Amino acid sequence: MRTAPTTESGQTITFSLAVGPLRQACRLRTTFRTQNQALSYLHRHRTEFEHIARARLARGELEDGVVQLVML
Repeated sequence: MRTAPTTESGQTITFSLAVGPLRQACRLRTTFRTQNQALSYLHRHRTEFEHIARARLARGELEDGVVQLVML
């Protein structure tokens, strides 16, 4: 997983979703100011984000080959 500041008020976390033998890039935008807060949030809600990402991937909802997610 990688994090990167998006704006003054948020972090973006990029992670991979296993789809069989392949990996799909996913990007989660948060409103957390620190990297640790954003990572903790992702770890707490990882299962929900994986379900959402799989559903979006199945519908073909990709932006530049990446599944875009936002906070729950």
